[in-house]
Amino acid sequence: MFFLKEMEKTIQLHPSYFGPLIRSHIHRELLTKEEGSSTGKFTIVCILDSFEISDGQVIPGTGSAEYTVHYKAIVWRPYKGEVMDGVVTSVIRAGFFVDCGSLQAFVGRNMIPSDIKFDPAATPPQWTDNAEQVIEKGTNIRIKIKGLRSEVDKMYAIGTMKEVCRP
Repeated sequence: MFFLKEMEKTIQLHPSYFGPLIRSHIHRELLTKEEGSSTGKFTIVCILDSFEISDGQVIPGTGSAEYTVHYKAIVWRPYKGEVMDGVVTSVIRAGFFVDCGSLQAFVGRNMIPSDIKFDPAATPPQWTDNAEQVIEKGTNIRIKIKGLRSEVDKMYAIGTMKEVCRP
């Protein structure tokens, strides 16, 4: 789910950036470092506006300065029960891994419909129902999130195909 969130970030600038264009340097640095980054709880999709930049504080010994920037951003946070699309990145006997943007999900064998079986003889390895449904690396797939786990800068999930409408 997407949200509009007010956030704060401390940006450090080298003295070579000091001058009349310092605000644009701070803004560019904010966009470069923050857009697309993950905090473990959510992913920053887009920075909309940096509405307050503090006065710089010189860091002793380096000559660099720190600026605190307050900004608004669109963030994405997955929730248990959310249905999402992704791309299969790896297929193993125990299930398969799916990348859903910045979220990596694992769909275990017990979360795959019973008519879809693992085919170890296939190249590349795949889960298939021996008809039109084939799940292999690169397959676009829709899953439902059953559980989430966060680390410092990454999110992981357990997903299921059983509760999602299939074509």
